[in-house]
Amino acid sequence: MKYLVILADGASDEPVEALGGKTPLMAAKTPYIDQLCKQGVSGLLDTVPASLHPGSEVANMMVMGYDAEKYYKGRGVLEAASMGVKTSLTDLVFRCNLISVQDEKILNHSAGHITTEEAKEIIEFLQEKLGSDKVNFYAGVSYRHLLVVDGGSDQINCTPPHDVPGIPVVDVMPTAKADSALETIKVISDLMMKSKELLKDHPVNIKRREAGKATADMIWPWSPGNTPDMPTLKELYGVESGVVISAVDLIYGLGAYAGLKGVHVDGSTGLHDTNYEGKAEAAIKALKDNQYVYLHIEASDEAGHEGDYELKTKTIEYLDERVVKYIIDEVAKMDEPVTIALLPDHPTPCHLRTHTRDAVPFFIVKPGMKPDEVTEYNEDAAQKGGFGRIYGTEFMQTLLK
Repeated sequence: MKYLVILADGASDEPVEALGGKTPLMAAKTPYIDQLCKQGVSGLLDTVPASLHPGSEVANMMVMGYDAEKYYKGRGVLEAASMGVKTSLTDLVFRCNLISVQDEKILNHSAGHITTEEAKEIIEFLQEKLGSDKVNFYAGVSYRHLLVVDGGSDQINCTPPHDVPGIPVVDVMPTAKADSALETIKVISDLMMKSKELLKDHPVNIKRREAGKATADMIWPWSPGNTPDMPTLKELYGVESGVVISAVDLIYGLGAYAGLKGVHVDGSTGLHDTNYEGKAEAAIKALKDNQYVYLHIEASDEAGHEGDYELKTKTIEYLDERVVKYIIDEVAKMDEPVTIALLPDHPTPCHLRTHTRDAVPFFIVKPGMKPDEVTEYNEDAAQKGGFGRIYGTEFMQTLLK
């Protein structure tokens, strides 16, 4: 048996008045997703432990079958693994966003979705000005980068910037959980404030300002952690071979620790303009040579963070027409049976513009499995599904049964 998980990041939502009280999943035209749903069994999945924040790193870890309370050590170390950045046991690794600030409040978490080329220039500039033998910046994709502090304490509270749009910067700066972390807080806060001053008149920002675009006004380090000790999916579940396909370093890093090969598709942006067709084709190709494929599509999550319910609805329709349709057609041609699952990792409600920990709708289509009575895929319909409501790692266990 082969297994394909289609992860529609952040696709779940809450009712939107402008959509007639429907969620984007309910409002979207999804004939192919619904076709699959009718053939399988649905349910609700809790992906975030009560003790952890509802981040993509935590939720995807749980969907992939790992107990996040046991294995989660911060988002930064996962992204470091994806980027090939080697870290030592003494390194404290942060996800480091470039963000936009207006009137001393966080305008957005993404510097207006700055391009990778622009961001690389800025991160290299910050490394030159602020880097040292103890502090290093590493450029990633778009607004997503790394900050590594040798000897830093992980006893600190850091707020994800996508959780606090419109909030004054001063109100959500990092704080210490213990006196042992006060020096680390001093280092991080100093880097943040210095970056704000340094980037004010950076050439990239001058050009973006002249073009009417949001600027990269400062760094925002968050999700600090040390290197995790995770078994592979082969060790944990007996998965012989697997692939992860995404546009997000975090997901590739999680895949690296899970023992999955990372497949990169040209034109994968993580946004609504991503290469849907290319990712679908890559998933089918990988499925022919591997037992397990994790196909991660970020677009709906980003639309949710922007608060754009129309765009979010459109990204779900793109997923249906440009990914799921192709997968249905191609899986039907395969000789070996394939189990297909589709789900978000967490909701990203448009009116909140951030993640929540509410249970997400899912379905699993397995050859020989008797379908339940659910005929469409959305938050309400899944409540009537045959799987009921399950928690975290139960999804992977159910998938592989």
